[in-house]
Amino acid sequence: MTESLEALLHELQQFGVTNDSAIADRPRRMLNITRDTGEFLSVLVRAMNAQRVLEIGTSNGYSTLWLALAVKEINGFVTTVELSDYKISLAAKAFERSGLSAVIAQVHAEAGALLKNSAESSFDLVFLDSERSEYPAWWPDIKRILRKGGLLVVDNATSHAAEMAPFAALVSADPDFTTCTVPVGNGEFLATRVSR
Repeated sequence: MTESLEALLHELQQFGVTNDSAIADRPRRMLNITRDTGEFLSVLVRAMNAQRVLEIGTSNGYSTLWLALAVKEINGFVTTVELSDYKISLAAKAFERSGLSAVIAQVHAEAGALLKNSAESSFDLVFLDSERSEYPAWWPDIKRILRKGGLLVVDNATSHAAEMAPFAALVSADPDFTTCTVPVGNGEFLATRVSR
């Protein structure tokens, strides 16, 4: 990682912390992943050779940059979807500064619509960090777009365990998936699609 990218990541992380401590209105909060979650995602992408990554919930682009850093090394690509105009603008500036914009596609849309319009088995890894109440309704399309052997990673599995419980139960009950929760950052729920 270059010094300039390291500095940008630190800046985005600090902005998120400062912003979120001053603002109660959820749509204006960044709600960024932790640094160790970013490092974890970056390792997962490389280990899986996940060249087609989908992120649902861009925020200010902090998590996207961790994913982009990894896909760049394996000739991959990150598609990130966000509905908020404000966050789209913040992320676009961060991507431009990062030197990684060539491997990032920013989509300004509602995630459910993007999922419905995505082709079957079109992603190797899906990172979900958005409106938790929407996850169960999105599940059929998430399952459809994730290739066999692909991986779903969902943030806030332990920090918001009660909100995550219905979705985690739904995915865990699916015979096509093997799941676990790992104590990284705010907790990451992992589900891998069985290769059969």
